[in-house]
Amino acid sequence: MTYRAGLVLVATLTGLLGCEQDSAPEPAARAQQEVTQVDENASELLNDCENGPIRLHAAVNDQRRRENSMARDIYRHPEQVLSFFDVQPRHTVVEIWPSGGWWTEILAPYLRDCGQYIAAGFSLEANRTPGWRQRVQRDYNHWLANDPERFGQVQVTGLSIPERPEIAPPGSVDRVLTFRNVHNWMNGDYAPEVFVSMYKALKPGGLLGLVEHRAKQGTSIEQMIQSGYITEAKVVEMAIAAGFELVSKSELNANPDDTKDYPEGVWSLPPSLREGEVGELKYRQIGESDRMTLLFRKPA
Repeated sequence: MTYRAGLVLVATLTGLLGCEQDSAPEPAARAQQEVTQVDENASELLNDCENGPIRLHAAVNDQRRRENSMARDIYRHPEQVLSFFDVQPRHTVVEIWPSGGWWTEILAPYLRDCGQYIAAGFSLEANRTPGWRQRVQRDYNHWLANDPERFGQVQVTGLSIPERPEIAPPGSVDRVLTFRNVHNWMNGDYAPEVFVSMYKALKPGGLLGLVEHRAKQGTSIEQMIQSGYITEAKVVEMAIAAGFELVSKSELNANPDDTKDYPEGVWSLPPSLREGEVGELKYRQIGESDRMTLLFRKPA
């Protein structure tokens, strides 16, 4: 039985018995008590390798996560997204370009001691890696090293096309995940090669979970690169060209308030707010971008 199914069962039983036991908590209150107990015991529950839903809930609600990271959960829906991508505690998972480590704070503890989390970051060995990305990667590596309890099992690799295309040994990983990166690859003119790298790393039957800023249908390639918004059709096209098959789509990260027509493209919106104080209130009210959430499979 899954964690959520368990809550439904508890709520149902409580409702049925309510007429005989007036002192029993209301179903909603009982369910909240269960969730609160999970939240308060997050670090202990992270030792359970067999119960994926509770372990994931504990990782997302671990109070050791940075406050500004947790504030973005309302836009990024980490628990639901990782469930949609079917990331299990014993999986070997590669995240492409974790940057500042927003997803690392969830995935590394979730997979620690049960599976393996591989952070395929900006390659420090590649000549074409810009200086700012090298600084981001060094800061990320330093951040990992300073918290061995959570991040001591993280394996760091690099991705740079064409110098460092191998993110993991071929056919060795269960999941590859990437969040809001396709526009960067297109800007660098190496997006198809990255899809091939991800395909090669996966085991047959392995899944690619992808989240990206979503452009309006019919947006030109030039405008995609300029704005940071990519059409869903373009992403699917590149994935299929690399050998993937589309499994499913989700609207978990949809934002109908995002009009996608800002002076600084997607970077006008949070968290970048590249326009500064100009329109900041409006952009914060819109929230983070409208995003596609896609799941692909490497055929068995």
